[in-house]
Amino acid sequence: MLSLLLVIPLIGCLLLSFVEVRNNELEETTNSRMKKIALNTSLINLFISIICWIQFDGSISQYQFVEEYNKLSSFHLYLGVDNISIYFVLLTTLITPICILSNWTDITNKLKYFLISFLLLETLQIAVFVVLDLLLFYVFFESVLIPLFLIVGIWGASQARIRAAFLLFLYTLAGSLFMLLAIMVIYQNIGSTDFAMISLSEISLESQKILFLAFFLAFAVKTPLWPMHGWLFRAHAEAPLAGSILLAAVILKLATYGFLRVLLPFFPDATNFFMPAVQTICIITLVYSSLVTIRQTDLKALVAYSSVAHMAVVLLGIFSNTQQGIEGAIILSIAHGFVSPALFICVGGVLYSRYHTRIIKYYRGMVLTMPVFTIMFLLFSLFNAAAPLSANFIGEFLALTGVFQRSPIVGILGASGIVLSACYSIWMFNRVSYGAWSPYLKPTTDLNRREYMLLLPLLICTVVFGIFPNIILDSLHLTVSNLLYTV
Repeated sequence: MLSLLLVIPLIGCLLLSFVEVRNNELEETTNSRMKKIALNTSLINLFISIICWIQFDGSISQYQFVEEYNKLSSFHLYLGVDNISIYFVLLTTLITPICILSNWTDITNKLKYFLISFLLLETLQIAVFVVLDLLLFYVFFESVLIPLFLIVGIWGASQARIRAAFLLFLYTLAGSLFMLLAIMVIYQNIGSTDFAMISLSEISLESQKILFLAFFLAFAVKTPLWPMHGWLFRAHAEAPLAGSILLAAVILKLATYGFLRVLLPFFPDATNFFMPAVQTICIITLVYSSLVTIRQTDLKALVAYSSVAHMAVVLLGIFSNTQQGIEGAIILSIAHGFVSPALFICVGGVLYSRYHTRIIKYYRGMVLTMPVFTIMFLLFSLFNAAAPLSANFIGEFLALTGVFQRSPIVGILGASGIVLSACYSIWMFNRVSYGAWSPYLKPTTDLNRREYMLLLPLLICTVVFGIFPNIILDSLHLTVSNLLYTV
């Protein structure tokens, strides 16, 4: 079943590679055929992942749907999902068709390669969440950079896209080199990079500290944490809409998954030792990025900086050393994967496609001509501020509760992010939607059917998991308890 999730997008890439303009056929017809192939491929993968979720037994903590391929002596692929990774796989398969639909009419230049890049990215991202070998985890963790570099560099918004693509590539690659060195040390001392073998091995505290720092640096750049966050807002600002959606929804979650899968179970003593330092960095990141977000004038940069603040709360929950904190961090990661892409669709898709500017001061009074858009924009702005009845509220509440149990001061400082997120989210909504009609704008149409169908599944998922969080929590309890026992 898991191998299907990896292979189907590759089959879609193969089909796209054979599509060519036929005799007397318009290029528009060929483009339409390619987009349908990519969309149907991603929808098939979403359907298979939902079947996996239905068949998944949340009452046990072992890996399920385990598959092993070792036909070649030099190649050993070991796949499986547990109660944590299954939700990240579902998030990936849900976001990919949304990415393809988001730029349905915008991209005409090298469309085939654009669609192939996203299908390839889907395979690579799912592979990060299902491989059970540390070396393969690194390979897939880094391989997503190649399609992302091309997406930002080729289909970016302006001439600055080349700089943004190189920043994205070099920042994350430089940080991950330390992770590669740490994996080599682990293999030399343990003789294996298999997750099960590493978890059973005894690693001294001094060795754990060094290995922890190497992995933490790689994941901190990808999260990103201050002061290694400089690549994110530039990549978001220059990436096409589909690229921004994918960056916010899934790419930032690769680091979250790395913390949960590698640092906590493999280096428990070092995690305990560095916990105060990590929490301090998270608080600095949270406050700094929130204050910077309030001062942003570019809509996409504003949403990008808000992602930095929310990921800092996620990391606070992961390093709270409590069950509530870790479970809250996982739910907040998933909720952020719904809300942040929806805001990018609102500001980088709906508004930008009509007026071709992201500067906030040019927008005013959008409620007069776009009432349905305004309602959607209001809901997702409130969800971004962790309003009740949203999955963001459940995640932030549990994460901060777990932090508060261990350190009330850190919990109070972390809770300041709720106030600051309300400030920049509601102020952004108010400036765009209300006031007198902007003299720089012409009246335009409201949401079309495609834009509405992009936002609707994200809205439904956010509200359903906000009202019924036990859909996720019931299956997380056992796995998180075992993880916490290790730490």
